[in-house]
Amino acid sequence: MAGGEATLLLPSLIGQARHLSPAWLNAAFVFLLVGFGTKMGLAPLHTWKPDAYGEAPGLVGALLAGGLVNCAFLGIMRIYQICMAAGHPRFFQDTLVMMGLVSMATAAVFVVRQADFKRMLAYSSVEHVGILAVALGLGKGALFGALLHMINNGLTKGVLFLSCGNIHRSYGSKSCDVVKGALSRLPWSGGLFLAGFIAITGSPPFAPFISEFTIVTNAFGEGHYLVGAAFLLFLAVIFIGMASTVLPMVMGVEPEALEPTDYRDRLLTVAPPFLLMGVVLMLGLWLPAPFRQLLHDAAGLLEVRP
Repeated sequence: MAGGEATLLLPSLIGQARHLSPAWLNAAFVFLLVGFGTKMGLAPLHTWKPDAYGEAPGLVGALLAGGLVNCAFLGIMRIYQICMAAGHPRFFQDTLVMMGLVSMATAAVFVVRQADFKRMLAYSSVEHVGILAVALGLGKGALFGALLHMINNGLTKGVLFLSCGNIHRSYGSKSCDVVKGALSRLPWSGGLFLAGFIAITGSPPFAPFISEFTIVTNAFGEGHYLVGAAFLLFLAVIFIGMASTVLPMVMGVEPEALEPTDYRDRLLTVAPPFLLMGVVLMLGLWLPAPFRQLLHDAAGLLEVRP
């Protein structure tokens, strides 16, 4: 800020945003988006994600998808506040929408016929950070959907990674050619993995359906018809792609050559994803009033006006 006091404090930056140089603000936004976008896994900055998620234990995958992603997205939301307060947010919003749709398109391409179910979940995470970016770029009513989806995605990814970790330990493989009939071998983990798939693909009555419906409704309501249409197209392709992988995994027949194992579902390995799944279902059927108000207040803080 020319002639002003140098500061990194957000209240000061937001309060003086109108006096920031537009060129330097645009440049700062791009660099910060690249940094935080890499942590989130926005395409084309996502290349670390399939390898990291594919090799990490289930618990670590749950922490990465539900913790690291959300922390990075919170960083982008803080920068978004400054950009909104500057009074000319079009560049920032268009960039977020573009990167969000590119992320969803990338996930749609690589999730189809994916042979490694952990890598499939990594590309699902690329999809959902894209959804968050699109929602933030749309602004207005989509901000409530973005905040709700951030929470929903973290909870549902916890279910998926914890249950797939149990499946991995039982079968000793991440290959979808080896993992068949998980419902008969691990009824609880297989069932939770199936329920998590239904939830993460935005199917009712689970919470991600509510947040995704809020975002796409806002897109069409604000006249962003191409964005809304692309959003729905990518969701449909990803649903079909994941279904072609998940359904044979959980509902198929165990391979005859599969080595026997003593690993079975236990209370301590099943209870955490089961509780998370219960919360995901509850938030899809009923949003407590205090929680809803908290999200509305947070969305109001993001919609800073100069």
